[in-house]
Amino acid sequence: MKLTKKSHACVRLEKDGRTLVIDPGGFSEADSAVGADAVLITHEHPDHFDEGRLRAALEAVPGAEIWTLRSVAEKISAAFPGRVHTVGHGDTFTAAGFDVQVHGELHAVIHPDIPRITNVGYLVDGGRVFHPGDALTVPGHPVETLLLPVMAPWSKISEVIDYVREVKPQRAYDVHDALLTDLARPVYDNQIGALGGTDHQRLAPGASAEL
Repeated sequence: MKLTKKSHACVRLEKDGRTLVIDPGGFSEADSAVGADAVLITHEHPDHFDEGRLRAALEAVPGAEIWTLRSVAEKISAAFPGRVHTVGHGDTFTAAGFDVQVHGELHAVIHPDIPRITNVGYLVDGGRVFHPGDALTVPGHPVETLLLPVMAPWSKISEVIDYVREVKPQRAYDVHDALLTDLARPVYDNQIGALGGTDHQRLAPGASAEL
């Protein structure tokens, strides 16, 4: 499986000539989902869900499909009947040849005064990759590669480190990092790498790794 990091929370997974894209939001490249056979969206916030990017993906590949939670599906399903699928915690499905399990229900708390929205994470191919969206969801299943939301308005670094410790992946790659400045990156790299207890890595947008 090939993992390609796109900007912020978006990644592309490629296997057997097919492509799965997760969270091509407004902070990611305009063509981040183009060419995908399937797209997964974790929640409705604009840095994870961008209607224009999804429309471009589904128009570019006539057989492309989307799996997402209800709040997102309602915004785009009418334009692409039969190609947008609603999922929730505990569901399993196959998308572009990848086996996917859905874990989690709620977005992390941003502030007690802000209502929490739904958020799901996606465990791909029996735990080879886990993308939690905007939550520190522990899937209760061994994880090889954790896509780690490293910096967000709803988190602090101690929580990120403890999350890595709890999931215990073989490796963790940073996502949700568009707001992290170059000045701060070495601090996060050093502390997560030293304290997380796993192989912590970071890919620049456009860079790839073989998993």
